[in-house]
Amino acid sequence: MAAEISEATGPPKDDSQTDERSSAIVSDYNADTMRKTKPGLKRLILTLTVLLSFFLGAPFLMKSIEIYRSALPFREIDTLANEIGLTSLLFPCQFRAVFVGFDHQTHAEFQAEKLELSITDKLKTFNAINDVECGTCLKNYNVSVTVEPDFSVFGLDGYLEDDDNDDTVDELLESVLVSSLDSGRQIYTVVVMKKDKETKAVIGKHRHGWVIGRVSEVEAVHWVAETFVKIFDNGGKEEGSIHGEFMPVGADGRLILSFNLLNSDPSDWIFDWDFQKIDEILVAPIIEALQPVANISVESQVLYHTPKSSFSHWDNKLSSFVFGTKDLPFFVNSNEWHLDTSIAAGGRSKILQFVVYIPSAKECPLLLMLPNGDISETNGYISPMWGGVIVLNPPSCSNSGGRHPFRHTISSQDIRNVFEVFMGQFRQLLGLKSDNLYVGRSGSFKFLTSERGFAEWELDVLSRRHTCFNLLSCARTLGSLSRLVQSLPRMIIMDEIGKQVSCQFSLKVKLSLEAAKLAQNNASLGIYEASAVTSRLARALAEDAFFHPSIMSVSYYSFEHCFAVYSPFFMPVSLHVVLAAVREWRRYKQEKKKYLAWKAKEKAF
Repeated sequence: MAAEISEATGPPKDDSQTDERSSAIVSDYNADTMRKTKPGLKRLILTLTVLLSFFLGAPFLMKSIEIYRSALPFREIDTLANEIGLTSLLFPCQFRAVFVGFDHQTHAEFQAEKLELSITDKLKTFNAINDVECGTCLKNYNVSVTVEPDFSVFGLDGYLEDDDNDDTVDELLESVLVSSLDSGRQIYTVVVMKKDKETKAVIGKHRHGWVIGRVSEVEAVHWVAETFVKIFDNGGKEEGSIHGEFMPVGADGRLILSFNLLNSDPSDWIFDWDFQKIDEILVAPIIEALQPVANISVESQVLYHTPKSSFSHWDNKLSSFVFGTKDLPFFVNSNEWHLDTSIAAGGRSKILQFVVYIPSAKECPLLLMLPNGDISETNGYISPMWGGVIVLNPPSCSNSGGRHPFRHTISSQDIRNVFEVFMGQFRQLLGLKSDNLYVGRSGSFKFLTSERGFAEWELDVLSRRHTCFNLLSCARTLGSLSRLVQSLPRMIIMDEIGKQVSCQFSLKVKLSLEAAKLAQNNASLGIYEASAVTSRLARALAEDAFFHPSIMSVSYYSFEHCFAVYSPFFMPVSLHVVLAAVREWRRYKQEKKKYLAWKAKEKAF
């Protein structure tokens, strides 16, 4: 039994050999290069945890300083800016000529085709010498000719002999021409009537005119072509005249007419007016007529102690005080004339000032002398883009008021005379003629005066001009907005701006552009007014988006600025954390290397 136990346990260990090996290992141990215990991970884990927290916090920091940018249709904006140009906004016009009373040896249809070719060639001649302007029909028109044997088709018997019947002839022609149109299409028509009388040309209040008298076919063709190009298309603008300059309405589509009655010295006399009645009777029809072009509002005021800045001199021949055209730049006294007092006008509204100046007794009567030495019939003048001034002399220049001057109300007849002048000034500011006469190459044209102040063909001219200007201005504004936003990546773009631009494009691209194309393709259907309204709204929305308060804020900045602001706070701490993590990692690798060296030494023995 003892033998079995002894056999199982084996021979006894040699303690002396173990002690010798242990003593040898201890003698070879170097504390600088070895360690007996495994290095711990607690310090390394804590350090890496702090470093990781910094990395995990970086996205939250970037999110907190993120700039909100609503998606803008940059591609559509660029496409719109590239598509809209001067040549793409040439509106088509439908012209029609009616020849009455001409003796033709050939068939009427053949003669009509011959006259149509002659008128077309003459139109090309006029177009070749005219520059292409925005909102015209040049090189984009259609001409049709009708030949009538006698006057019975128009029912004008008995009305053509007397010049006082022009208004009646105009209405009779309108009733006949409108009833002959297909689907209410609007066509510019010139009726040439050959009759044994002096030649006369009249432009009606609608979209037609007529020439009557002893004219040949060649002369008639010239009359018709000049009427189409110079009047119906170009608005009768005279070359080289400042009165033909185009005046746009405000960027918001608004136009404010400010009427001011100025009493130079109320100690002499005081004048007043009943402007409410004036507004209802005289101004309201004008506002209604121009509604497609601009949103017009009216205001008025009476001012006192408003002397002019310029000087006048006494003229013995005229027995009046006279001021010349050289004095006009100094006539308006901006220090005393407080005209810009409108609270209805926004920052982008257009204001036109119309001033009635009542001179004092010391300079009464006051007359305006023209450069040729004549006295102005209107006794007033205009200032482009600003308004107009009329000098209204009192009926009697003798001061009988004493210390308590009498109050006078401007008579109804004087009011009508003043507003006739104002109407002429307003037409000049809009780029139309102020009088009813146009002298061309063929002869003189008489314009019939409309009760609304503007004929239908003149409203078409204004609609085309303003539509073209509004579309070009809208494209430029949106193009500038697109370039601005793309050049500043950290600019704030709120949803409201995005919606405005999107709405702008839905109105611009879907309505304004379609209205422009519709006006180009169907101008004869009376689309001028619709295109003017939609283009005005498109321009206003583009301006609202460009000048929105959020993009005018100083809260957007570049990334370099953001880095410069936050780096003093986070860079020192972040640098210490990173250096600590690197240092701890190196320490752990070094301690682990010592431990592995000890284990290798231990295995070797």
